[in-house]
Amino acid sequence: MTTLRPLGSSDLEVFPLALGGNVFGWTADETQSFAVLDAYTAAGGNFVDTADVYSAWAPGNKGGESETVLGRWLAARGNRSDVVIASKVGAHPDYKGLAANTIKSGVEESLRRLGTDYIDLYYTHYDDPSVPVEEFVTALDELVRSGKVRAIAASNISADRLQESLDFSDREGLVRYVALQPHYNLVSRDTYEGPLQEVASRSGLAAIPYYSLASGFLTGKYRPGTQVDSARAGNAGAHLETERGQRVLAALDAIAEERGAEHATVALAWLAAQPTVAAPLASARTVEQLSALLAVADLDLTEGEVARLTAASA
Repeated sequence: MTTLRPLGSSDLEVFPLALGGNVFGWTADETQSFAVLDAYTAAGGNFVDTADVYSAWAPGNKGGESETVLGRWLAARGNRSDVVIASKVGAHPDYKGLAANTIKSGVEESLRRLGTDYIDLYYTHYDDPSVPVEEFVTALDELVRSGKVRAIAASNISADRLQESLDFSDREGLVRYVALQPHYNLVSRDTYEGPLQEVASRSGLAAIPYYSLASGFLTGKYRPGTQVDSARAGNAGAHLETERGQRVLAALDAIAEERGAEHATVALAWLAAQPTVAAPLASARTVEQLSALLAVADLDLTEGEVARLTAASA
């Protein structure tokens, strides 16, 4: 049985792999999504990440598709209290930004689609520099006090604004961010490492990195001259052109072979070993793709292996 990890200073405890819901209702239809969710929870997983905007970018979608699929699955399985649901506000076409009214309206729509009366972890999806931290932190505090949200988190925010938000919460005795969702992986370390990671570490925030597998590049299936059928192939393939990408791939090849593990598992295990990281975030379109992700719960890299990957990705 995998040990759950505490999520920052909150009372939430999560599986060491967060399951990304961005594919639900997009590249995975409802049947596929239910199968992935069933397999994830059957393996002990309890941490599912979605957002109100998923997947407004897909032709014919309006946003909210992922939450709707997830809500139907929760209703069908009757397991709401067993799953930590994370969602986000601020990027839906009809609820953009972090004005207090936008947050209050956005959460009601998310709750309706999810078919629940509370969200476990609620993120500000993107910072909105036009709104003072006082306004959005106060709005989030009201959601927690009313029981609609259990804990709050931030994504796509600068170190300065994150610190300003935490300082305001502390000064006013309001709810404070407990977690952070940064863009972070073996070939993209610059956004998180440095000031943002320092704020998270100093303030006891848990990190749940997104793009953990660099749009699939770190699964090892992208090689010179190969074609991969994926909606994100362009983003992933770009890493093949860089020296860093080639060095990381070579290190992953070696360690995956030595450990008898999949490339994706090794790449996620490197993230899981980093300071502040509670659970990397990754999505699976099919049950077959899920096994390499779940295996991170059982793969502890040695200090030497972590150091080899860190050096390769420098």
